Amino acid sequence: MTTPEEIIRTHIAQNILFSKTYAHSDDASFLEEGIIDSMNVMELILFVEEKFGVEVADDEIVPDNFDSVARIAAFVRRKSAVAA
Repeated sequence: MTTPEEIIRTHIAQNILFSKTYAHSDDASFLEEGIIDSMNVMELILFVEEKFGVEVADDEIVPDNFDSVARIAAFVRRKSAVAA
């Protein structure tokens, strides 16, 4: 079974970094490490909503939820558990 982390890493590598692999740890801060910028965060939010079927409220668009692969995966799991 593919994990949310794997799905998110693959998406970032292919669609944002235009690379075959995601060469950072799951805990690496996107903004601090310069991995992606704020425009890419918006693209990631749309991806998360479409791919995982969760709704992201404006007040949920914060670094605690979207500043690393691990944080996005944890957010998806929380949102999925609430919706279930």
